[in-house]
Amino acid sequence: MSHGPADPEPGAPIPHPADPAPHQADPEPGPLPRPAADDRPAAPAPWSHPGYGQPAPPAPGHAGPTWPPSDRPGPPPPGHGQPIPPPGYGQPAPPPPGYGQAAPPPGYGQPGPAGRGQPGAGPPSPGPWTPPGPGPWTPPGAAPGWPGSPTLPPPGGEEPRQRLHPLSPVLHGAKSLVVVIAGLSWSTLSRVGFGWFTVLVAVFVAGATVLAVVSWWNTGYHVVGRELRVHEGLLWRRTRAIPLERLQAVEVVRPLLAQLTGLAELRLEVVGGGKTEAPLAYLGVAEAGALRQRLLAVAGRAPEVVPPAAGAPPPPAPAGRRLHTVRNQDLLVSQLLTPQAFLLPFGVAFVVAQFLSEGSWSFIAVASTLTAMAGVVLQPVRRVLDDWAFRLDRDDGTLRVHNGLLETRVQTVPLHRVQTVRVTWPLLWRMKGWLRLRLEVAGYSAAEPDDRNRPDRLLPVGDARTGELIVAEVLPGVRLAALPSTAPPRRARWLRPLTRAAVGAGLDERVFVARSGLLTRQLTLVPYARIQSVRVTQGPAQRRLRLATVHADTAGGSGAAAPDRDLAEAWDLAAELTARAHAARHADRGRRR
Repeated sequence: MSHGPADPEPGAPIPHPADPAPHQADPEPGPLPRPAADDRPAAPAPWSHPGYGQPAPPAPGHAGPTWPPSDRPGPPPPGHGQPIPPPGYGQPAPPPPGYGQAAPPPGYGQPGPAGRGQPGAGPPSPGPWTPPGPGPWTPPGAAPGWPGSPTLPPPGGEEPRQRLHPLSPVLHGAKSLVVVIAGLSWSTLSRVGFGWFTVLVAVFVAGATVLAVVSWWNTGYHVVGRELRVHEGLLWRRTRAIPLERLQAVEVVRPLLAQLTGLAELRLEVVGGGKTEAPLAYLGVAEAGALRQRLLAVAGRAPEVVPPAAGAPPPPAPAGRRLHTVRNQDLLVSQLLTPQAFLLPFGVAFVVAQFLSEGSWSFIAVASTLTAMAGVVLQPVRRVLDDWAFRLDRDDGTLRVHNGLLETRVQTVPLHRVQTVRVTWPLLWRMKGWLRLRLEVAGYSAAEPDDRNRPDRLLPVGDARTGELIVAEVLPGVRLAALPSTAPPRRARWLRPLTRAAVGAGLDERVFVARSGLLTRQLTLVPYARIQSVRVTQGPAQRRLRLATVHADTAGGSGAAAPDRDLAEAWDLAAELTARAHAARHADRGRRR
């Protein structure tokens, strides 16, 4: 129940007590007409009303002062009835023209019975008309009931989510078959028999295939702005957004089953990633190549590529300058000149002698022996399979490595992220004058469980002349045969009785040089611009001999070290490395600008 008049609405004007009751009919929208000149009442003098021109006190609940401040007759000023929103009131744009204007009631300004406002006979004036207040202004897109909180529409032009190739679950199931057979082992086959062994394998593979189908159905990807978003998961859904500004390389990997089915796996390497980010397994070869070029273009590491229309062939990959191709014959010979290959005949002779002496040739014994022998020769065989048909191309500021037999790879190595170059001369390779070149690249995890995922291959095997040419491509101005190096002082033989002459360090014009190794010699080259920090360390024995080790750390993590230097020489070397690194980084930034 209400006792007394209702409170006025916020923003509504306060009528004068002498004014007639306002018209009850709802006003029609439209422009506000101005009364005719002869119908206007004579305006009293400004001083005839006490408090003329002063705003009336606001009523309870009123939002602010109203117009007119007195009962002076006349039309309302422009914009009358529009409450002014506070500054920054969620307005992306000002209100439209004419907002809040309303038409006067019918008959306004027409002659009527004599009344207030007319001194003497004549048509009276109905008094000033006050249009209803429109209430607070809500900008377009603002949520109702939340003033000043505009809601943005969903971004338009977002490409639809893409699925992986339909044969992806089949390949994942086939990979699970190999894992299950290896996990059950030969001892399980001997205990349960061939029939039950087959049933167990079929059950595990069927379950893995069903899980692969569910995973494929709930996995999708698309490019949104400068991000690659990968959606996956059924019960625990996960969306990974990979900023393409951090992208370093997109690798196209084709295992044996993928080669047989015309598929490929796309792997992304980003700066700071602990492992390969969001591998897309599997896509069609053409689709994987087109997506790789597009991602590199968005990341700013390749010319802009427009995504092809549906059904159109993808654009060809850009051709680079061929630097070197490794002969497969040299690759095979190089892996035969390894300790594992030399020890293999002795292992086979030992196994055969055991079988002849015991007279036992059971299936389990033969299978176990073959498995052990395969573990011995696994590393040389893997290197042959991984580096088969190795070729190196130069494409502007990147190196492209193509390699692999059962699993082909195309890896991209950005030259500006190369931290170190390592040259290795294995003992048995020296009689043929061969060497191996490796890279350390920032942005790739050194803790990757599979070293094949790291793009550190620069030259699996080659002669000294080939090594000189490739090092000059990666580190311009560096001559491999003319690098300076000095050995530690003679008192370091107490710490290195056999290897003192094999270690050394030196300062080239462009790189820090560190050599090590007695049987397998190794040379590490660190560009000054890639040195992140310099450390001087001393152990207990080094303190007694006044020796120290100088470390040059890089973003990749390993860097290089000059061990067992004289203490004064170590501090001088550290100061010189710091100065050269600072100057090289400053010059490198100037060149990039």
